[in-house]
Amino acid sequence: MTLSSRRSTPRPAARSRRALASLSVAAAVVAGAAACGSDAPGSGSGGSAEGAVVTSFYPVEFATQQIAGGTVPVTVLTKPGAEPHDLELAPQDVGSMTQARLVIYSDGFQPAVDDAIGQVDPSRVLDVADAAQLTLTAAEEEGHDHADESHGDHAAHSGDDPHFWLDPKRYAAVAQAIAARLGADDPTHAATYTASAKAFVAKLDALDAEFAKGLASCDSKVVVTSHAAFGYLSQRYGLEQHGISGLSPEAEPSAAGLQEISNLVRSEKVSTIFQETLVEPKFAQTVATSTGATLATLDPVEGITTESAGTDYFEVMRSNLAALQKGLGCK
Repeated sequence: MTLSSRRSTPRPAARSRRALASLSVAAAVVAGAAACGSDAPGSGSGGSAEGAVVTSFYPVEFATQQIAGGTVPVTVLTKPGAEPHDLELAPQDVGSMTQARLVIYSDGFQPAVDDAIGQVDPSRVLDVADAAQLTLTAAEEEGHDHADESHGDHAAHSGDDPHFWLDPKRYAAVAQAIAARLGADDPTHAATYTASAKAFVAKLDALDAEFAKGLASCDSKVVVTSHAAFGYLSQRYGLEQHGISGLSPEAEPSAAGLQEISNLVRSEKVSTIFQETLVEPKFAQTVATSTGATLATLDPVEGITTESAGTDYFEVMRSNLAALQKGLGCK
């Protein structure tokens, strides 16, 4: 089944934002020349986006930087500290995409990027969703009726769980796809891209081994999180995820949904509720308060900020491992 066939009718607010995004795209086309001279978005590396690789959000940016190794400039559309699901593109952002040598994104994760990608020459676009093997769907992640049916723009846009990077093996497959594409576009540096990707994948393999060993023997396998971002991680390491707000961090759980989660926490003797860095913590706090559970932080690594428990993907993921080991009582 295709992504488009799984789309549902957006809420009025979603339609309004979608209309604004379309206006931004139109404005970018009119103001294209001005956009070419504007600062590149997100990463802070100013200058024209022409000749740069534009990435959609942090995990894609990080992998591309590790593989490119400074050979080509890499910029990112989602600024540090912004919730990537809610990204709204300015005309200059769309202009940067149209002028880039390559745009790398994951279809179905950021509606604004999905809308704008149609303005980019298809020969200069890499969608990593296929390489990521997005096998989990919203229905599988939200098997119990804990959230309001209007799941927000992100979940309404696609039925797939997009959080592939939280599974090091899926992230490695994406990295290899990026390296292959960079090498095909720039054969002169293909060997460099291949070697860098090999080194990056080796780090991901080591991280995978740490998670597998660290989560092999735990008192509990039930992970209750602010939103269902950890499906692939849970699947990889034999955990059972329950997201309070489903796949979309914008979705607000119903009173019945909160009660259902609270009942699960009590029945499964869950001792820790995991909140996130970029998501409103009030619902996680509500469940923790009503059940007597402890709050801890589990970072979906959608962006690195001063609040992150590390300066890059690997540091934050190892902090996540430590949080899971403590919260689940792992030996």
